[in-house]
Amino acid sequence: MKTFLKNIIYTISFLISLFVFGQEEQKKDSILETALSGFSFRSVGPAFMSGRIADIAIDPNNENVWYVAVGSGGTWKTINAGTTWKPLTDKESFYSTGCITLDPSNSSVVWLGTGENVGGRHVGIGHGIYRSNDGGSSWEDMGLKKSEHISKIIVHPDNSNIIWVAAQGPLWSSGGERGLFKSTNGGMTWVNKLEINEWTGITDLVIDPSNPDVLYAASWQRHRNVAAYMGGGPGTSIYKSFDGGETWNKIDNGLPSSNMGKIGLAISPMNPEVLYAAIELERRKGAVYRSSNSGGSWTKMSDTVSGGTGPHYYQELIASPHHFDRIYLMNVRALVSEDGGKTFYTMSEANKHSDNHSLTFKKDDPNYLLFGTDGGIYESFDDSETWKFVNNLPLTQFYKLAVDDDYPFYNIYGGTQDNNTQGGPSRTFRTNGITNGDWYVLLGGDGHQPATEPGNPDIVYAQWQQGNLYRIDKTTMEAIYIKPQNGAGESYERYNWDAPILVSQHDPKRLYFGTQRVWRSENRGDSWTAISGDLTKNEERLALPIMGRQQSFDNAWDVYAMSTYNTITSLSESKSDPNVLYAGTDDGVLQYTKDGGENWTKMTVDNLPGVPASAFVNDIKVDLHNDQVAYVALDNHKYGDYTPYLYKTSNGGKKWKAITSGIPENNLVWRIVQDHVNPNLLFLATEYGVYVSLDQGNQWHKFSTGLPTISVRDLAIQKRENDLVLATFGRGFYVIDDYSALRELSGKSVEKDALLFPVRKALQYNQTRGGTSSQGGSFFTAKNPDYGAVFTFFIKEGHQSMMSKRKKKEKELKDNDIPFPGWEALDAEKNEPKAEAILVVRDATGAVVDRISAKLSKGIQRVSWDLKKPYANVVDANTKQKSINAWRLDVAPGTYSVSLLKRVGGVETELVGAQTFEVERIRKNVLANPLADQRQAYIDKIFALDKKIELADHAFETAGKRLKTLKKALKFVDGDKAKITAVLYDLLEEKHKISRMLDGNSSKKEVGEKDQLTLNYRLYFAANGLMGNSYGPTPLHMESFALAQTMFDNIKPNIDDFVRNVDQLATQMEAAGAPTVVD
Repeated sequence: MKTFLKNIIYTISFLISLFVFGQEEQKKDSILETALSGFSFRSVGPAFMSGRIADIAIDPNNENVWYVAVGSGGTWKTINAGTTWKPLTDKESFYSTGCITLDPSNSSVVWLGTGENVGGRHVGIGHGIYRSNDGGSSWEDMGLKKSEHISKIIVHPDNSNIIWVAAQGPLWSSGGERGLFKSTNGGMTWVNKLEINEWTGITDLVIDPSNPDVLYAASWQRHRNVAAYMGGGPGTSIYKSFDGGETWNKIDNGLPSSNMGKIGLAISPMNPEVLYAAIELERRKGAVYRSSNSGGSWTKMSDTVSGGTGPHYYQELIASPHHFDRIYLMNVRALVSEDGGKTFYTMSEANKHSDNHSLTFKKDDPNYLLFGTDGGIYESFDDSETWKFVNNLPLTQFYKLAVDDDYPFYNIYGGTQDNNTQGGPSRTFRTNGITNGDWYVLLGGDGHQPATEPGNPDIVYAQWQQGNLYRIDKTTMEAIYIKPQNGAGESYERYNWDAPILVSQHDPKRLYFGTQRVWRSENRGDSWTAISGDLTKNEERLALPIMGRQQSFDNAWDVYAMSTYNTITSLSESKSDPNVLYAGTDDGVLQYTKDGGENWTKMTVDNLPGVPASAFVNDIKVDLHNDQVAYVALDNHKYGDYTPYLYKTSNGGKKWKAITSGIPENNLVWRIVQDHVNPNLLFLATEYGVYVSLDQGNQWHKFSTGLPTISVRDLAIQKRENDLVLATFGRGFYVIDDYSALRELSGKSVEKDALLFPVRKALQYNQTRGGTSSQGGSFFTAKNPDYGAVFTFFIKEGHQSMMSKRKKKEKELKDNDIPFPGWEALDAEKNEPKAEAILVVRDATGAVVDRISAKLSKGIQRVSWDLKKPYANVVDANTKQKSINAWRLDVAPGTYSVSLLKRVGGVETELVGAQTFEVERIRKNVLANPLADQRQAYIDKIFALDKKIELADHAFETAGKRLKTLKKALKFVDGDKAKITAVLYDLLEEKHKISRMLDGNSSKKEVGEKDQLTLNYRLYFAANGLMGNSYGPTPLHMESFALAQTMFDNIKPNIDDFVRNVDQLATQMEAAGAPTVVD
């Protein structure tokens, strides 16, 4: 019995200890998550080419209000016709939007369909349908979560409870929610009224403007995977409903009998019996059809079809509300017909981006067109003669990026979807930050993976789709074509749409490039040698299953605008051994060599635990600190599988384990990078933000403060600056400036009360003025990082004031009685000194240079010091300003230190001792000042004189106010009133004389007439030799100082006499019966 009780007691004790341990670990995790949230990403743009627009809705009640659905970048709103913008969905779960509709009965009610309706290889995935009742300020999830791609939403013109939704359904797999869904209760529930088959959804929907019970729908059967695309099938057709969408009938009389692809539908707003259909047919062919009898029969008008990327990418058909039978077919260049589709011409698009997806009209302006393209939004006010670009939407879709090591500020390069390869600075010298003018096109086409040469920022590699690789010399901006080619008699080279390029860590002239083979160049791409055979599965893609089975060659295949299959997608090289290389492919193969390519070891990805054989290798990285360790990121989303696949080997590829703890389900992983100093610190780019691991992948933490919900496709580390740079697919580039503090963060380190992290070298320069104050509200800028030295510190527990503690306790009482705290307690709350964190900056001698206050709150904080020393001479006790104004002048370059204190209840306590850092002056002037060694002495003299002037001026001003009051008090004087009056008025005249000496002639000031330079101006001019520059002072400034000194020496006795005489007069008047005057 005793043994049994002992066991019971032991078990209970063990369980209690486990519970306590679990709570402690949860607390540590919570503190760590709070700390990580203190790092915030900074958007650097760009907006000079914007990104893909899916749909635009103009508020009919106020045509300055637009809502924009971005294919990959969320939803945006302007209330001033594009002058300024506000993102509406940055905190929602999705980033891909396809259609947007305003309720005809209440334009503040906005319906949003997520997941754009194109068949492209880069399409984003939607999360259903959403509704906003307040003009986009907040959103409600209204269901259809498995639809993935919503094509169109129509709200009944007279009954807001009736909504029809065209759901195209998943692109990468069968099933899901696809069809024509109807709700009769405002979206609370949905019924699929037109369900065709597992591969077919509804791609377009129009309503009869004269009869809301009549609707027309176009279905579309299509499927895409990694290998191929099939854009049509027997499920594609056109349907009509006479009963508000309850039942549907095919209306295909006169339509092609062959399998059809994507269909764009339009109905004439002027004669709703007239319908138009743009129909994709086999082999990228197509035709435009017209019906003049409400779909009873169709007549072929022409063989017109969208081209470019392929009909699956366009085909939207829009009928003009201003011109009967004028229709617009969205295309790489928009096509226009004035005769109902019989003939088409290419719309004038000078100075406008191609790839059109949406067109919106204004009801009363037939010359107005609002287009959404792959490059953003364009307006025409003259029926397409000229175009205005909306150049303040940072929506660029970047596939990959690279950073160089240019000094002092590095550059960022990125390959984009249909917007070239772009380059620009990570920061500028200007106060207004980074503008569109700072960005430029490095190479045309769809941009893909760029690369830079370490130590030589003048050499950049860039490519357009399918491996068309160039080397650019930035000194001339000349580009040389260096794409590796197969030799005579060899099989054709297969290049991935986004072919991998790698600059060796061992020799910056050595390059690696991937096709189905690995290529190496020892001379920057001037010549190439294949160092492998075909490392892929080398399959025939048209023999592989699509739509669930092998398909006939005569079906609707289209592989024109997609990647060649069976290609290498990722390359990695060991930092310690140049002979160790890894390669990953799009068809599920990992290969590595340990002898520079002589021999390769193959492993298919289904040998990784839990990975399907079809998984695509997004990234592979050899550990920077141990070449036995490597990481591989895979995804299988192009087979409808959104699982995050991330693996690590610790024995040179022999065995792999999953490292996905902390990464949510349905969150694809794209790229991984490792810190170059701390081997445990990893960053991961995912479909929904960034994650960080502090323990080499064992646990991941969300690390996305400052980011919208967006797909992060690539990330890179700028090693000199310790910056983490992101390429997002729809919101441009983002940067975390100096993440180095993360190297010291861990569950153990955050148990300390406070941490002060190492400080990056601070670059000192004079910021130049950027832009003007008259560029208008639409002028786009992205912020620079804070200028100066940035201090990063951690506080474990923030301070709670007495008031906040009381309010917290009262909140916990909820509906119970809340006791009165007492008057003394309330007074103590009001008089409690503000608690602060204080950063004390000292120079190399230990002298305090500056003190910077911050909130004493828990977590990570970042505070900047502007590398200036404050000089405050005199402060008016009556000032109403919250802080003391001080002159701030640049400190000398050199070594400084910073320590962290806290002040609570008026008591200062040091939390962390000094961290030293360097201040380096950059951008030296061409001219050297021969008086530079006198600068500090000159500063001291300036402020010594300034103090004397301020004190004298204060004494004079106080005496003048006193004299003014004494004048009012004359009526109370008894005795020799005439004598006192005479003295008072003599002093008033003396006051005016001194004022003229100090400030000039007041009458001249009234009319703006020029006057002699005053004492204050002489000193201002002398001090200005120190302001905003590092050159001064000059002899001219010193001369002005000498004149100010002389003027002060001359005027000071007059001020002293005046003050003394006013005091004497006050004494005489008080003795003669006047009231006492107090200052």
